[in-house]
Amino acid sequence: MSRITYKREIAPGIILMDVKAPSVAEKARAGQFIILMTDEMGERIPITITDRENGTVRMVFQVVGKTTAKLSAVEVGAELFSFVGPLGRPSEIDNYGSVVTVGGGTGIASVYPITRALKEAGNRVTSIIGAKTKDLLIFEEEMRKVSTELLVTTDDGSYGRKGLVTQVLDEILQRNKDVRKVWVVGPAPMMKATCDITRPHRVKTIVSLNSIMVDGTGMCGTCRVTVAGETKFTCIDGPEFDGHLVDWHEFLNRLNRYREQEQHAFEAYKREQGVRKRPR
Repeated sequence: MSRITYKREIAPGIILMDVKAPSVAEKARAGQFIILMTDEMGERIPITITDRENGTVRMVFQVVGKTTAKLSAVEVGAELFSFVGPLGRPSEIDNYGSVVTVGGGTGIASVYPITRALKEAGNRVTSIIGAKTKDLLIFEEEMRKVSTELLVTTDDGSYGRKGLVTQVLDEILQRNKDVRKVWVVGPAPMMKATCDITRPHRVKTIVSLNSIMVDGTGMCGTCRVTVAGETKFTCIDGPEFDGHLVDWHEFLNRLNRYREQEQHAFEAYKREQGVRKRPR
């Protein structure tokens, strides 16, 4: 039983959704994810668990293709065909001292439970969140509550500081040599850029890889990634890895391998929906 209990668009094209799934909520930890199917013929997609409370799992996703569009259209009270989790290894939470968490786009919602867990463990947590524009910035107040310090950026300068999260992170590392660890969640190019910033400072940087997945149990091999020269599976060995050891060239190429087919499927879905909505 995986029933949708709440749904709200929190920014243009970004949906917050609560799903009643007691067995998943009971065991979920920061950094883990679920794999769901909207219907029997649907695609399996992974989504990070943003929060869990009273037997309910909260997730945030952006409408970027056919499956996320279909998911956004499912009404409150309806049940999802499949909702499996928690999957992946939880974040390694400890009292490291001074740490930084970085979230970009919908990755802000994913880094939120990690930030909260680190703060609860006694760390001094500096959080940096960023989006293209003010309208696309999410979870600002939630992040502020669980951070020692919160810094906000937008690419166009419409809110907070104009610029990229990586610029702010570089400044922090330049002036604060006590930072022990960095977590970053967001678009793959942003995570790679963050690792390029932290590498000269020799600060361990944890990334959450958003690989293409199918079964989520390590059997299909679709989500494989090379880390420190070894093949790893994001679904069972991750999703978090040391970003300095990830083969980013390979990862980015694999992430884009079905982009053309995904775009065709999304366009066909939108045309189909347009036909259905036309007055008869």
